Amino acid sequence: MATSTLKNLVEKNEKYRSTFKNGDLGSPPAKKYAVAEDSPNHREGADRLWETSVTCMDARIDPAAAFGIDIGDAHVIRNAGGNARDAIRSLVISEQLLGTNEILVIKHTGCGMLKFKNEDIRAVIESELGPEALEELAGLDFQPFPHLEDGVKDDVEYLKRSKAIPDSVVISGWVYEVESGKVSQIV
Repeated sequence: MATSTLKNLVEKNEKYRSTFKNGDLGSPPAKKYAVAEDSPNHREGADRLWETSVTCMDARIDPAAAFGIDIGDAHVIRNAGGNARDAIRSLVISEQLLGTNEILVIKHTGCGMLKFKNEDIRAVIESELGPEALEELAGLDFQPFPHLEDGVKDDVEYLKRSKAIPDSVVISGWVYEVESGKVSQIV
């Protein structure tokens, strides 16, 4: 039986695909642009500026609308907390196989990852899912962070230190304010 969520998905997709005209786009991001014109990473006249963004999975964030990303412009990697460590596999593929050369780490105000510690989520897992689930996830660091701007800086530093990301890749860190829609560069 189809749930209301699935029915909504099908209905919205029908509407979307009725006007869809981008089926011929290649998989590498193809549009030359910068997220913020006053960003020091904006390179006027560069042959190509292919970008990858790492941002949170929070439903209040629409990366395309908030960051000026059109279809085909950029890879957008979303996960809990906009976590660079979780995104590294996708970032390496984006950089090495698909030619992107800039990474934006974007975290946001009011993020749930600011509100708990590993032991908190482990207690919920054990209570709700049982000891087998807790055992299965025993070595997993859920990577919460207590301070927003420090979380951005830590992720940017992690990527800059990573041997899997070339030194030529431009990496910056941002905070998106869910209350106002404003994005501010931290690093």
